[in-house]
Amino acid sequence: MILLYTLSLQLYVLLIRVAALWNPKARQFAEGRKGIFRQIEEKLRGNSAPVVWFHVASLGEFEQARPVIEQFRKDHPAFRIVLTFFSPSGYEVRKNYAGADYVFYLPADTRRNARRFLELVNPSLAFFAKYEFWHHYLTGLNRRQVPVISFSAIFRPGQLFFKPWGGFFRRILQNFTHIFVQNEESARLLAGIGLKEVTLAGDTRFDRVVAVVAGRKEIPVAAAFRQGQPLLVIGSAWLPDMAVIAPFLNSFTSPLKVIIAPHELHEEWMQQMERELTRKTIRYSKAVEATVGSFDVLIIDNIGMLSSLYAYGDFAWIGGGFGKGIHNTLEAATFGMPVFFGPRHGKFQEALDMIRLGGAYGISTTGELTEIFNRLYHNHDLRRQASLVTRQYVLEHTGATGVIMEMVRAVLKG
Repeated sequence: MILLYTLSLQLYVLLIRVAALWNPKARQFAEGRKGIFRQIEEKLRGNSAPVVWFHVASLGEFEQARPVIEQFRKDHPAFRIVLTFFSPSGYEVRKNYAGADYVFYLPADTRRNARRFLELVNPSLAFFAKYEFWHHYLTGLNRRQVPVISFSAIFRPGQLFFKPWGGFFRRILQNFTHIFVQNEESARLLAGIGLKEVTLAGDTRFDRVVAVVAGRKEIPVAAAFRQGQPLLVIGSAWLPDMAVIAPFLNSFTSPLKVIIAPHELHEEWMQQMERELTRKTIRYSKAVEATVGSFDVLIIDNIGMLSSLYAYGDFAWIGGGFGKGIHNTLEAATFGMPVFFGPRHGKFQEALDMIRLGGAYGISTTGELTEIFNRLYHNHDLRRQASLVTRQYVLEHTGATGVIMEMVRAVLKG
């Protein structure tokens, strides 16, 4: 199994290098790892302070790790923090993250790479977020007797760990000193394969979004744009989302302001939205407070504002639900508003929970959106109840970071 694991990983790296000839993200994946050990050695040279290593896959997992990183910094300021990413979509956005002392790509999980990385970084403690289970790194940490914590982890019955022939993968999990899981099913599954060092702590993303609310930025243009009217914030929008939303917006006759934040900034995408929407539209980069209120749609043509923009909303649509899956629903929910998204939300527990509680709505067609939105728009009591549901849901699920940090203090004392 180790041979198969290594061969499959080498094949993956080879395919990435081939794809890098035409795919920008694959090119970033390959180019970012060139000379990676030289970078690590140069940047850590002369560091005598103890090191804690945090590893995340991509941007979503970084948001889960962020409250733990920042609380660790407060509680243990003597440590230097090394943060690694697997994916370019996380590294390229957060490579200058001030909460870590060093940010790197993670070298591919071979025995040689893992040994060299651990020798250079020499961590005293390691954290892996959610789905990160790398055989050579984890066994290397175990051999070095470094405590390793997995947090915000979530497990499902169909995963390899729980197959009759999944012994190799179960042994990977045995390298963790402790695993903090998001839900009871995950805890039951791990108990079923004999793992006892498991705690149900929840998802650290809830702690992160509460911090976002506390630290949100005022956006004067958004405030001036609203003009006291109901406002729909469409966050992380893709074209398939807009194919459902645009006909609804064009036919909706009641007062409504709309902010659209695309998932990726492409000029062609924004031009298409401007052509398809019959409402008066302006881009954020061209908007001024004195006149922006005369427009109906504000298109955000920069990154980094979305979490603060939700504060101005009365309704939110979260993009991605017609593709691989919805983006972050919690940033909108924490401000208290009804939340809409596409049909591919089944793997997101928070989405399922908020639908069940009456605060969120899975939408497949323009007709569904029109019917449900009109009902909420015109029934203020129903809208208020949905808003209370989403806000309360977030508040009731905070606290995972504190549970994790209690264990960290015990581990470091030991």
